[in-house]
Amino acid sequence: MARIEYPEAVLELVTELKRLPGVGPRSAERIAIWLLQNPKASPGELAAALLRAREGVRACTTCGFFAVEGHCSICDHPNREKVLCVVEQATDVLPMERSGAFRGRYHCLGGRLSPLDNVTPEDLRIGALMQRLEGEGIEEVILALGADVEGEATANFLAEMLHGRCRVTRIAQGLPAGGGLEHADALTLARALEGRRTL
Repeated sequence: MARIEYPEAVLELVTELKRLPGVGPRSAERIAIWLLQNPKASPGELAAALLRAREGVRACTTCGFFAVEGHCSICDHPNREKVLCVVEQATDVLPMERSGAFRGRYHCLGGRLSPLDNVTPEDLRIGALMQRLEGEGIEEVILALGADVEGEATANFLAEMLHGRCRVTRIAQGLPAGGGLEHADALTLARALEGRRTL
């Protein structure tokens, strides 16, 4: 007996949905069926919003965050401090902004050094970072990069390049709020001890 399958158009939709990060085959199938059958679904509006975002949103020419025109709203803000927070991706900016703890400017590298993936300094926005240091009178650069091997390598590379040009700091690393010691690995505990402060 022949195997029964969805029509070709549904299979194509499932295939496209599976390409999204974090969406597996079963989730893609459920989303596709929901979009096709649920009266609350608006696939046309979803497609139109996706196309508008794809056509209208660009990387900020200064920092690399999301922008509709040449500059993002953060770079256009006149009262930002002359402190630059360097992050790996544009998606790392919003968690920092939402914390309310940082009122400076950002610089998105567009990745991190990774010899295994053939990502070299030339593949990152390091040249633009150096130009910003000279042109914007930056007083401090905060390296807010990942705590994995690639993040550490990138932070060390940048710290060496920036040495003597301005104050260079690294965000503290350690235990998350609400986390217990029993769930922390040795490296996290070591970093938490190194970053301790007087109360």
